[in-house]
Amino acid sequence: MTHKKIDYPKVKSLVSELLVALGEDPNREGLKETPRRIASFWQEFIEYDAGKINTTFTAVKHNQMVCVTGMRVWSMCEHHMLPFWCDVSIAYIADDKVLGLSKFARIAHKHAHKLTLQEQLVSDISDELVGVLGTDDVAVLAKGEHLCMTARGIRTPHSMISSALNGQFHKAEQRMEFFNLINTPS
Repeated sequence: MTHKKIDYPKVKSLVSELLVALGEDPNREGLKETPRRIASFWQEFIEYDAGKINTTFTAVKHNQMVCVTGMRVWSMCEHHMLPFWCDVSIAYIADDKVLGLSKFARIAHKHAHKLTLQEQLVSDISDELVGVLGTDDVAVLAKGEHLCMTARGIRTPHSMISSALNGQFHKAEQRMEFFNLINTPS
């Protein structure tokens, strides 16, 4: 995967311009390092490297549902450029391949590190898992809060839930098992 690169000097310059446009002095003591800090944040966020993802293991064919829950990721709303977080739950029906546990979080974080929507994030995670695992039997659910609604506009705390259900997860029995597993207290 080729990582996007930000134009670090330009981001610093634009932040300085934004501070001036907001009526601030970018040279005052509290703001001197702000352009650098914000440029560094965007560089870290956009150029994030999730590491090796495509690690699957051959397994004895067992048709077992594997579910990983509670993976918190942060992303940025593409409409407002404000953060949102999601707790991501993923399940798949293991057949002859299993995925290394850390790879679920790596895939979730990989797709969170860009300007996106929660619905797109869930779809991107689901699509990559289908490709890596070689099965359509994948379910992804994200439950999160978006600062574009909590901190501006209507200013209301909320939970947004979105899901992508594929393959066997279209069947009521597998869907119910998935929802029961992700709602079971740890």
